Parts: sequence; structure tokens; C-alpha cells
Amino acid sequence: MIETGQGKRSFIRTKSRVRPLRSIALIAAVVTLATPQAFAQYSGMSMRTGPSMNVGPRININPTIRYSPNIQYDGSSDPGPRPRVMRNLEQGGPEDISPRKRPGKAKSTPAAIDNTYVAKEVLIEIAGNPTDAQADEIARRHRLTRVQSQSFALTDSTFFRWRIPDGRSVDAVVRELVAGGNVKAAQRNNIFKLQQNATPGAARPEGDPVQYALAKMRLPEAHTLSVGADVTVAVIDSGIDVTHPELAGVITGTFDALNNGEGPHPHGTSIAGVIAAHARLMGTAPSSHLLAIRAFGDKKSGAESTSFLILKSLDYALAKNARIINMSFAGPHDPAMERGLAAAAAKGIVLVAAAGNAGAKSPPLYPAADRNVIAVTAIDQSDKLFAQSNRGSYVAISAPGVDILSPAPDGKYQMSSGTSLSAAYVSGVAALMIARNPGISSADVRATLMSTARDLGPKGRDDQFGAGQADAFSAVSAVIPAPMAAASDNGDKR
Repeated sequence: MIETGQGKRSFIRTKSRVRPLRSIALIAAVVTLATPQAFAQYSGMSMRTGPSMNVGPRININPTIRYSPNIQYDGSSDPGPRPRVMRNLEQGGPEDISPRKRPGKAKSTPAAIDNTYVAKEVLIEIAGNPTDAQADEIARRHRLTRVQSQSFALTDSTFFRWRIPDGRSVDAVVRELVAGGNVKAAQRNNIFKLQQNATPGAARPEGDPVQYALAKMRLPEAHTLSVGADVTVAVIDSGIDVTHPELAGVITGTFDALNNGEGPHPHGTSIAGVIAAHARLMGTAPSSHLLAIRAFGDKKSGAESTSFLILKSLDYALAKNARIINMSFAGPHDPAMERGLAAAAAKGIVLVAAAGNAGAKSPPLYPAADRNVIAVTAIDQSDKLFAQSNRGSYVAISAPGVDILSPAPDGKYQMSSGTSLSAAYVSGVAALMIARNPGISSADVRATLMSTARDLGPKGRDDQFGAGQADAFSAVSAVIPAPMAAASDNGDKR
């Protein structure tokens, strides 16, 4: 059909009016989509049906809407809940890109957890043997819960391990107890860790000649003079495999300070073997007697113990007349332990400890840094210092402690490294010296070990090697033997 001129002009006028209206509608839709609210909601919508320009009625502002992973709903009390765009924590970016960011609580960095002591526990020392009523009164006064106690004869006091049931900090409770004046002392229940780095490997051939420490310390020669007969060495450590063939007949006492039935552990078994192995390996003092004291329980981060458990272990060692106490562990300074060690030293007990595996920049670790303790560091087959050894003026002497072959649980063997093993070697040498002359004092044992050591590093004593490497043959040779009658006394009264 052919249109007339008038009809055509009318159609053109109508079309020209419609076109601006369509443009306005299109611009309105674009502006709506450009707002943060619309974008946030739209980004979570399914696109399976294809985009629609008429998005206004389709936007759902209900809080249950499913957003994309980097968008969270801010459930604030402002009228009209609105979406809030949050940064993706893995990708970075601004924390809040909402156009109306409201002030909130300042974010603080979580405080680092101090794992050098037991949280929510305090260790309290009370003079003498207080009654239960007296102890309960102190606990009530300071709002504490009794957990465990142990009398310590050497210091004539009783130690209590008490729990803090509320939100007070350990240090605040310690200050409160000390200020109260009704306790002898109060402190944190510190955590100590064993000082051996390697874990047990596969079983190795028995009698492996890699026991390089034997020649370095001249142990075969020393054994012609002494084998440590009948000298009691207390090993405060993790569980020891008392059934291992290397330890047959040398374990004369056991004590489990944890009392939880945990089985033998590689560390304790290794330390015991370095001191007294006598089957297919050669221990330092193969005829010594060992007290197997388990104070360290296995944890994911390694075996750990506390001030209270170690004090219990010291008490057992003293009650069983140990001449030497080997402490292959390290931790912070501990006043209660310091008093216990001083009491043990006053009884003539030789105290030996690992210097620590925390490295050159570490502060002194205890009990090695205690003035009554012989601190031992580790060297390797080439006389090089074990890289992770602590340094310091408290280091007394060094001994082999790198790639040491020793027993492992279940009749196996292992290669390990650490100052723990070095301490065990020195404890063994001390046993050889005491067996040669039971009357030797602990001070003379220390002085002889250091004076007969083979100098390493800078001339004379230094903070890396101490007096040098322990020389078993020289140390035992320097001890004047006891008179024959005393040395051969086996209890025969005929």
C-alpha cells in the first residue's frame, strides 16, 4: 500500500517522539546497574537465561541472597540492609570498597602465644609440709584450683601445681601470691624441651663402626681403667625402652612422673644407650646403673615437660642416691629448679645438661646455664661445632653429638644429632671417674673434665667449645684410684 504524504508525516512525528523515550529508558537501566548495590546483587545472579535490561524488578535485597565468594553481607543495624564488598584474603586488595564505609572497632594483631610455660597454671612453693586445710585456705584466698603437689625433702618444702579458673594472667596471679606473703615462692610452670634434632631412621646393622666418638674420646683406653661399675646415673628424659638388648641389666629403677602409661620414646632410649649400651654398641659407662625417669611426654612439637614434673623427677633421683643426673633438655630460667639443683649439688651430685640447640643467637638456656651444672655442647667427627648449638660463657665442655648411632625403641637403632647426646657422653665419663674413685667430689669431677679436655677453637676456654672436647682416657687417668680395699668392696663382710 502506498501511503499518502499526510500519513507519512504523521508516522515520522510519532517515531521521533518514541526514540527519545527509549533512549531515556536505556540510560536509566545503565545507571541502575552502575550503582554498588545493584552491582553487588547482580554479580550473584545466575546468567543462564541471558542478561535482561529490565533488571530493576529482579534485584533481591534479602540477606539470604547468594553472593560471589568475595562478597559478604554486613548485618548492621542500619535501616535497609545492603551488601558490602569485602576483599578476597588470598588475592589482597582493599579491605572494604563499600561507598558508605562505617567506622568500626580497630583491628588488632593477635598476640603471639608464649609456649615457654603452661597457660592457666602456677607453681607454688610452701615451706615444710602444710596440711590440706592450710593449702586449701591459700587456694580459696587466691581463687585457685589444686591440681597436684609434691614434697621436696632437700629444700624442706612442698610444691603445688594450681590452676587459674578465671581470666587472670599467670604473671598477675604470681604477683598476687608473692605479695600475699603466705607462700615461700610462686612462679610459672615452665616448659622444657628435649635437645635432640633427628628422628629415628630405619634399623641399621648392629655394631655399625660409625661410632666415631669411641676413638675421639679414647673410650676403649679409658675402659681399661674403669667401666663405671655400680655408679648410678639418673636419666631425666622421655620414656626409655628398658627391654632393649643394649640396656639389659643396667636399669635399676624406673619412675614415671607423668603416670599416663606412655610407651618408650626415641630420645630417652638414645640417651640411655649413649651412657650404658653394652651389646653390639659400646656405651660410655657400660657397667653403670641407670634410673629411667620419664618426665617428658610426647607432643606434636616434640617431647615436653614442666617445672613441676622435673622437680618430681629430681626428688626421685635424690631419693635413689643418684651420683649423676643427666638432663638432656632445655628451657627458660626457673627459680624453683635452681633451688632444687643447688640442693642436689650440695649433696655432691654431678649435674650434667645439654647446652641447647637454639643456635648462636639464643640466650642462655637452663638448666645448663645454672652455675651448679656442667653445660655440654656438640661437635661432629671433624671437630666442627654443631651448627645449632648454643654459645655462651656457661658452656663448660664439648663432646660428640652429630650423627651418633644409638638404640631406638623396639630393639632398633637410630642416628641422631644434638647437644642432648653430647651431655650423655659427659655423664658417662663422669661415671667412669666416680667408679675409679667414689670419694671424688662433684667439683673435682668438673675441674678434671675441663682441665683434661682437648682444646678446640681459640686457645683456651671459649664460648663455642668451652674448655674443649672431653677426653675420657685423660680424665679417668687424672683421677687418683681409691684404695684397693674400698675399690674392691662388694659387700662381703667375712
